[in-house]
Amino acid sequence: MGRFIVKGGIPLRGVHRSPGNKNAALPMIAAAMLSEEPVTLEDLPDISDVSVMLEMAVRLGASVERDRASRSAVICARNIRRVSLPADLARKIRTSALFAAPLLARCGAVSMPHPGGDGIGRRRLDAHFRGFAAMGAKLVSAGATYRLKTGGLRGADITLAEPSVTGTENLLTAAAATPGRTVIYNAACEPHVQNLCEMLTAMGAHIEGAGTNRITVEGAERLRGCTARVRPDAVESASYIAAALATGGEITLENVDTPSFAILENAFRKFGVRWQIDEDAHTLHLPRQKLRTKYEFGDAIPCVSDGPWPMFPSDLVSVLIVLATQTRGTCLFFEKMFESRMYFVDHLAGMGAKIVPCDPHRVVVTGPTALQGATVASPDIRAGMALIIAALCARGRTEICNAESIDRGYEDVAANLAALGADISRVG
Repeated sequence: MGRFIVKGGIPLRGVHRSPGNKNAALPMIAAAMLSEEPVTLEDLPDISDVSVMLEMAVRLGASVERDRASRSAVICARNIRRVSLPADLARKIRTSALFAAPLLARCGAVSMPHPGGDGIGRRRLDAHFRGFAAMGAKLVSAGATYRLKTGGLRGADITLAEPSVTGTENLLTAAAATPGRTVIYNAACEPHVQNLCEMLTAMGAHIEGAGTNRITVEGAERLRGCTARVRPDAVESASYIAAALATGGEITLENVDTPSFAILENAFRKFGVRWQIDEDAHTLHLPRQKLRTKYEFGDAIPCVSDGPWPMFPSDLVSVLIVLATQTRGTCLFFEKMFESRMYFVDHLAGMGAKIVPCDPHRVVVTGPTALQGATVASPDIRAGMALIIAALCARGRTEICNAESIDRGYEDVAANLAALGADISRVG
């Protein structure tokens, strides 16, 4: 098991390039399986989750030519050899479920185990199965393995019980290869869902409403190959911003998804954060600054809460909790989406943070606090990055176990942080 060894107390300074968006790249790899022609994906992040998805595509019968130097991959699914997802890979990653759409559309069947991923709470598949049922697929087995079959998908009107991101992506992908009209109500509208819509449009589907909660898809009998670029990862960018702020540093970010920061700025403002964005150059400059919570109307303690886009993303709650430990004042965090996301705060409390857990969804943080180095374990991708940020601003040495969980979502984090001046190394 890998570990990060961090000696804190060094302000981060320098330039960091944000990679392509993990949450866009994974559904785009699955969607590439819709076409018999080559699909080229550009600016793929070099993370383990991408490697798992590409290996699954190969196991299903696609050819994959990956060029890590150029951050690209060419996927050609001219032939699909199997409709059963390889269990050893599927259980590693939640987005393995996204291969259901191309397999149903092209082969009429799919067999898959319950997908893996982070243990941040219950993550239902109801939206996927009910949507596929509306399109003409039948769930014939729901034990340890899910099996779906169809004599042919058809367009349908689908209302999701919740704006599930992977549910929306699976149904979008299926609808793109289904002749007729499909309308998805209460759809997810995150930037990575929009990125998938751009790719499916380039492949020949006609899509309206991307970025809204009502998406209409006119599918095509045959989708062509295309070249699609993965948008920059705003969550990764914001994580490095939080790291620089917590350590009292200043950085410039390149390859930034600048429209997303109009949304993210609302939460960072609660800590008095300011930055400068160059939209033409897609860069963001974060100057060194003192942090202080901004009270809300009526002198109320500020609250950071998450929700479906365009609300603040759940993936950034963990890193902002760490930032709050280094900010003068008090802040309430309300994690509404996942009941296990907050469990990592026990590690922060052990490092000396002034944190009061109210219930599984809410914590109150008071800062600034001088954190102390400790030995901790990363429970999931985002909490793992949050613990790295805590280690960067802590006194002494911190050892973060289960480094592999962080590798799933962040490119070569030790090398990238070391390039900004951090004293961090990877062991194992």
